[in-house]
Amino acid sequence: MSPRAWLTQSPLFARVAPFVIFVVLTSCQGQLGEGSRFWIYGLKTLLGAWMVWNVRSVVTEMRWKFSLDAVLMGFAVFALWVGLDSLYPKSGSVDHPWNPLAYFKDNPSLAWAFIACRILGSTLIVPPLEEVFYRSFLYRYIQSSDFLSIPLGNRNTKALGITALVFGFAHFEWLAGILCALGYQFLVIRKARLGDAMTAHAITNFLLGLWVVYKGAWHFW
Repeated sequence: MSPRAWLTQSPLFARVAPFVIFVVLTSCQGQLGEGSRFWIYGLKTLLGAWMVWNVRSVVTEMRWKFSLDAVLMGFAVFALWVGLDSLYPKSGSVDHPWNPLAYFKDNPSLAWAFIACRILGSTLIVPPLEEVFYRSFLYRYIQSSDFLSIPLGNRNTKALGITALVFGFAHFEWLAGILCALGYQFLVIRKARLGDAMTAHAITNFLLGLWVVYKGAWHFW
């Protein structure tokens, strides 16, 4: 079985496996020495791009859509993420922030290459992977194991709450994460499609990346 065939062997697998692989690689960052947090991020970004490309024909809802609602939600979530930062305790701690400028201080070109990789990865790769898993798969799977039978625009309070909590506590900034998940899911329900949430997520992550670099707020990474 080819890698692509393995990845797309079922509708469930195509939506879950890329996300799980991405998360596993994230957990490996820094485990092979301090420098591995940067090299593994670059590796998982390339692999993530390959996975998104290869499942696109199976995961038919993974299509970018642009709307005013998506833009406004993207900016709103960014404002919440930054604005709430000092107002609540976080889940865990950031002992070694992801700061290429500090680690590669003798090689600024390499540092900026990793910064560009991080911003591009979080803007173009993370949104489709996470939105497909959380807003398309998990939200609907909570309602029925035959998740494809559940319309994307279906409203379900239980699924909304569970998905938001799981997404929120998967992040260091858990409260912002919960509110973020509610906002993105609202877009999916309102538009009955996934693409607007992907766009909003991309805008949020892009703005957050610029904020991190501009303010030196590396703890967000």
